[in-house]
Amino acid sequence: MAWHTVKRFADAAKPEDLFTGQWQNRTSVLDDYKPYLDDRWNERFTNAWKLWEEIVPLGYKGSYQRVRAYLYKTRTAARPATARPPSPRTVSGWILRRPETLTEPEQLQLETVRTQCPELDALT
Repeated sequence: MAWHTVKRFADAAKPEDLFTGQWQNRTSVLDDYKPYLDDRWNERFTNAWKLWEEIVPLGYKGSYQRVRAYLYKTRTAARPATARPPSPRTVSGWILRRPETLTEPEQLQLETVRTQCPELDALT
């Protein structure tokens, strides 16, 4: 490394200080259209080409590749983990066991299943 780079690393008080450069906080031709793209993405419309075709009549002058790259970041971003629903075997085990032998989390899950499925509630 050059001594300038070493000095910059040594002088940085926190890692965020290293993220200053010519590409940081630059405006993009896509900035005005990002809220629209985010709204459409949240509506489960994920076709980048169609979204590009939608924003061109709104005045977007940029390229399709820029839209695709922005949506790629959204597509590959970490999603919040959701709990898997219990298997039918697990639910039937909860129903067939005596209620006093179920743990508290199992009782709560069984109540949730029963409220969401009236057929299982009637069966229970």
